[in-house]
Amino acid sequence: MSAASHTNGLLAVEPGSSIGISNWVTITQAMIDRFAEATLDDDPMHIDAEWARAETPYGGTIAFGFFTMSLLTHMLHTVQPRDRRSQVAIAGHYLNYGFNRLRLISPVPVGSSVRGHFELLDRHKDERGRVQLTIGVTVEIENAEKPALVAEWLSVWVPPAARKEA
Repeated sequence: MSAASHTNGLLAVEPGSSIGISNWVTITQAMIDRFAEATLDDDPMHIDAEWARAETPYGGTIAFGFFTMSLLTHMLHTVQPRDRRSQVAIAGHYLNYGFNRLRLISPVPVGSSVRGHFELLDRHKDERGRVQLTIGVTVEIENAEKPALVAEWLSVWVPPAARKEA
């Protein structure tokens, strides 16, 4: 079985092709509060609904931009599911490599649902056999005119043989 089949075809997707559209994720205040706690960020715009209603134009709390960004991996996994625990030895693994570009376009109000649209923009192999992917991402907010986020996300696939060198 090829590595591409173990990665559900992500390596076989041609640049310029859609990878897919994720499931909707509803953003709850509890999710935002846990993110605030984990990142030690107590900005009331995100965690104090009463303050946010009175002091911001958003009518309530909004998700942290970095929280929205952090959902990208989950969203991509709903498009390209695989058993990442048992298949690493035979299929390799992916590492986040960063972003060429990322813009937070619209705030995401608590209670909103978002989903990711993914497209493979570029793919190339390096001298160690790793494959760098550039993935175009748009995070749509349900029933909103503008997206929450647009980005060029970089990921590196590390084949099983190169695991110890990554």
